[in-house]
Amino acid sequence: MSESEANPAVALLARPGAARERLREALAHADVQIVLEDDPNGLEPQALHDARPQFVVIALEAAIEDALERLEPVLSAPGLSLVFDEAELAARRNGWEAQRWGRHLAAKLHGHQQVLPPGAEDEPTLQLEPGRPAPPPAPQEAALQTHLQQAHRWADDVPADGLYAPPAQLHEPVAFEHALAALQPIVPEPPEAPVARMEPPAAPPVPFDHTAWSLVDESADAATPAYAAAEVEARSSSFDTDHLSLVDLDAAAPPGARAGALLVLAGIGGPDALRRLLGALPSALAVPVLVHMRLDGGRYGNLVKQMARVSPLPVQLAEAGQRATPGQVHVLADDIGVRAASDGLHFLTDAQGISIAALPAQYTALVLLSGADLGHVGPALDLAAAGAWVAGQVGEGCYDPAAATAVVAAGMAAGEPQELAQIIAARWGEGDHNGEAP
Repeated sequence: MSESEANPAVALLARPGAARERLREALAHADVQIVLEDDPNGLEPQALHDARPQFVVIALEAAIEDALERLEPVLSAPGLSLVFDEAELAARRNGWEAQRWGRHLAAKLHGHQQVLPPGAEDEPTLQLEPGRPAPPPAPQEAALQTHLQQAHRWADDVPADGLYAPPAQLHEPVAFEHALAALQPIVPEPPEAPVARMEPPAAPPVPFDHTAWSLVDESADAATPAYAAAEVEARSSSFDTDHLSLVDLDAAAPPGARAGALLVLAGIGGPDALRRLLGALPSALAVPVLVHMRLDGGRYGNLVKQMARVSPLPVQLAEAGQRATPGQVHVLADDIGVRAASDGLHFLTDAQGISIAALPAQYTALVLLSGADLGHVGPALDLAAAGAWVAGQVGEGCYDPAAATAVVAAGMAAGEPQELAQIIAARWGEGDHNGEAP
């Protein structure tokens, strides 16, 4: 296999500056072919198409938004994978952090999970081969002779076992059962039993009269006021069970208790996985989609624009006081939380961010994509135990699989982003009832 076939072809789209230099350095250490490096503002779609990249690494910033819209027909081509990085974050990344990010980038581009630094790779596993193992070499008699002679000389000096001494009346050789019998302790014979004296038979017991037993204190019952019995009778006759209905009780529950939602958590490598998930959802989804992906640069407006280009559902930035709308994607910033109300889910300002426990478990689906925070694993599994549907991303495209793998290992659903979207679409597509979790 030639070098051109072994190393993936990568196009780097970034404006000139520190971010572009950092990304170029990371790609130089990732064993890839940089088939194109250019500013997307001056790049023509045909030039990007002619370079035939397998991956496109993009440094996201507000200044290239219009250029990405112009290049969208090429960027959305089948078989082309996109890797997004915040330009501001890439520009200040250096040292250990830059090396770590570079290893994760190389793993994504080459489709493996090896992200450890050099020298920390896994030890090679022992490969077993069929067949019987070769017997060990037989010891040479000459080599053992010295030890045998030494053991013979020391035999008389070996201390005897003081725990057992044969009885004096026994002489070797004796049978083993005889030796055991001689060691048994002597049990003294029991004293002679006294002669029993004849006693007259005892009189039979007088039968106990239990006909007068009563679990109710008749004297106390007789003292019960008449109005107390009348009150009990009135309560029994006034309790009407004819109108009880489990269906009516369920319908009387506040709408917020049945408000379904799809919560998507992501992080490092999340934009690519999120694009694939949202792009595969149906336009008639019956529940709101909540997206929380931590961005160090905090440019959630850019994320909204990027996802709006691929999502069949409208994408908007969630704001405090706003209600989550079914069939829409709401991107949550770090300081936006959610609460269940009588008319559905509402967004509010919360310094702690999204609280998984605030969602109604029975009507919630939760998906952990690449880079999801490990701190969300525990609350996600608690929500699953209460009735929620929880899933984790797997596959080569999972850039940072720690949290997603943890929920999958706990027995939750697993799949590529497109596969998880198909499951959600089958359960929450148009005509679904009550928005219950899959």
